[in-house]
Amino acid sequence: MSFELVLQYLLSPSFFNGAMMTLLITLCSLGFGVLAGFVLALLNQVKFKPVRWLTVFYLWLFRGTPVLFQIIFIYNVLPTFGIRLTAFASAVIALSLNEGAYMAEIIRSGLQAIKKGQRTAAQALGMNRFLVMRHVVMPQAARIMLPPIGNQTIGMLKTSALVSVIAVEELLLIANQTASANFRYFEALTAAGIYYLALTTVFMAGQYWMERTLEPRRRRHLPVAAPSAAAAADNH
Repeated sequence: MSFELVLQYLLSPSFFNGAMMTLLITLCSLGFGVLAGFVLALLNQVKFKPVRWLTVFYLWLFRGTPVLFQIIFIYNVLPTFGIRLTAFASAVIALSLNEGAYMAEIIRSGLQAIKKGQRTAAQALGMNRFLVMRHVVMPQAARIMLPPIGNQTIGMLKTSALVSVIAVEELLLIANQTASANFRYFEALTAAGIYYLALTTVFMAGQYWMERTLEPRRRRHLPVAAPSAAAAADNH
């Protein structure tokens, strides 16, 4: 193993650009996935059965097929219907649709964890549904949803490596192409692994900071207990 070669790969523009592409795919897919999951979670609570059946079908389809299948399907099949997308767009769409199915279950469980009595009490105070969702439900549900969403974010970072099959120049593809030129796979993959660990560490630190920010503020001073009658009698 050559540590100098590993350092050279770490500092090379190609590896850095590959890591930034991986980060961009992760953030874009996560953002659209959370948005899709929130919409699906709300539609799943609609009383109109056809809408709920359509939501269940979506969850069944994207949770029941492999992510790699979805990526290849969107990239290779859609052009036959006249829909031509770039490799990057195909990757983001496939990962977002897949992530939305899992985010929907996370968001749904977070929203259902808030008791209906709190919503009823807020509406009795004059709040409409939007204000109840914004000021009562979401602040509490966010603390419940944040840990699983953080895990999904880290999982998305690693799942993004699958888009290399459609020639998106993300980190793993760059490492594999570099190693295939000189057969130094150990050094190239080690450098890629260090980048993955660095990005994962940043996400974990961000999740920890957000959890600390969202947790209820604790009282700085404990209440002082009033002196008992026996203690007051002793003082006299």
